[in-house]
Amino acid sequence: MDYTFENHEYRDTYRHTVSHMLAQAMKRLHPEVKLAIGPSIENGFYYDFDADFPITPEVLEELEKEMRNIAKEKLKLERFELPREEAIQLMNQQEEPYKVELIQDLPEDAVISFYKQGEFTDLCAGPHLDSTGRVKGNALKLTSATGAYWRGDSSRKMLQRVYGTCFPKKEELDAYLTRIEEAKKRDHRKLGKELGLFLFLEEGPGFPFFLPKGMVLKNKLIEYWREVHTKAGYVEISTPVMLDQDLWHRSGHWDHYKDNMYATVIDEKDFALKPMNCPGGMLVYKSQPHSYRDLPLRCGELGLVHRHELSGALHGLMRVRCFTQDDAHLFMTPDQVKDEIKGVANLIDEVYSLFGFQYHVELSTMPEDHIGTDEEWEVATDGLRSALEELGKDYIINEGDGAFYGPKIDFHLEDSLGRTWQCGTIQLDMQMPERFELEYVGSDGEKHRPVMIHRVAFGSIERFIGILTEHYAGAFPTWLSPVQVKVMPITDRTAAYADEIAAKLQARGIRVETDHRNEKIGYKIREAQMEKVPYMLVLGDKEAEGNQLAVRSRAGGDLGAMDYAAFEAMLLDEVESRKSH
Repeated sequence: MDYTFENHEYRDTYRHTVSHMLAQAMKRLHPEVKLAIGPSIENGFYYDFDADFPITPEVLEELEKEMRNIAKEKLKLERFELPREEAIQLMNQQEEPYKVELIQDLPEDAVISFYKQGEFTDLCAGPHLDSTGRVKGNALKLTSATGAYWRGDSSRKMLQRVYGTCFPKKEELDAYLTRIEEAKKRDHRKLGKELGLFLFLEEGPGFPFFLPKGMVLKNKLIEYWREVHTKAGYVEISTPVMLDQDLWHRSGHWDHYKDNMYATVIDEKDFALKPMNCPGGMLVYKSQPHSYRDLPLRCGELGLVHRHELSGALHGLMRVRCFTQDDAHLFMTPDQVKDEIKGVANLIDEVYSLFGFQYHVELSTMPEDHIGTDEEWEVATDGLRSALEELGKDYIINEGDGAFYGPKIDFHLEDSLGRTWQCGTIQLDMQMPERFELEYVGSDGEKHRPVMIHRVAFGSIERFIGILTEHYAGAFPTWLSPVQVKVMPITDRTAAYADEIAAKLQARGIRVETDHRNEKIGYKIREAQMEKVPYMLVLGDKEAEGNQLAVRSRAGGDLGAMDYAAFEAMLLDEVESRKSH
């Protein structure tokens, strides 16, 4: 076995063991606390506790210290099994009601496993390390405590969840904690408010408000989206935000997605807000006859969709209840499938490369809850796999994570902090064309079913803006920046010159603000830096008399004196080439 964190199995085992050390530390310091569950998670572990006192930072510090003692004690972890009734008896003796409930939910003939380390015993399926001495005490950290309902049920008791993380080496922990601090500084919710991009209000939980500067950013992304798709041979459509509920039954979404849909009644008829754009796209295709000569038909849509997310799951622009999906539905003949998949993959690669994103690819296969036959799924999955292989793209298999109607290729991009985000996806669908009885007339004069691809590049425009905000720490490339140049006269004598320069830049399509406030120039420069403006023009008597500009760059500092023509040429080149720095 590979005993490094590169091995996911070992990493999860290590962190699961540390979660038991946390529970043991809690029981040592506070024996009256009741234990719930404590799994490993993506970046660490947690344990849920029923405690009648608040778990404060001071309590976390005490727990952490005791966990280090447990590591030093090098306690052996021993697994043992008990029949169900004996397991319940043991947990009753230890006065652990949550463990008893978990055991009671298991079959009567189940054999229940436990792990013992020193004086501490916990119900657990495992696996674990063989000793607490394997854990580096100086490379573990308890990071926070929050509320969590028992078994995720809001009608059950609210417990206290303690989160932590751990690594094999202290340097790795320190690097992780540094990344977390950097992530806090880059939090798009914080930057969005500071930079005047977007905000979130109690009057609309999960429904973001975009401010004027945020709309500039959003519209520039959409402008780029339209440019790329026009070049790739797409046409743009728009479908209604609300449609007859019968349509969602027909598409299969109601059976698989109704808990996330908003419904209403109009003229005594049931309607639903769309959580996805697909059924509307089907109706557009079906609205007129098609020949094989019309295919492939690539229909793009910037569709406003609504999804009912639980309030506890909402997170800024990353998880909202209303967003713009940069959707597209491609209709094709079976022999066009491979080339169309490759074309979409290349388009997504072009988009991500523009923003400097690295990414990895996953092929997600048939989920348990699906429509269509196993044979249809096998054909569709093989089509995606062979396209990836012809493109020479490395990929991993994500078993059982496909959409309910077809397998998919997911693109997970990596931001400047090394975090990954699933954005782009390509989904091959042979089910919906069947359900909507889509047709085209083939070269043989007969009617045939088209194959369809669902795909997104950004995924959600709003979420992509959140990712970009954190990726760039709010310092967007010049072509995307809501304000590209800040003009700052030093005195009232140069105000007219500043207005003249600003007007010339605006005439060339540059987004400019002029700061005429009666403030010291150092203060103006610092504020412009805080606002992440790419270029600042400082204009004093010397610049006005010599028809020059004193140019400062957000990234490079003082660039010195330039004449207007040279600055304009440099700026337009940077904007038109969409440089990502």
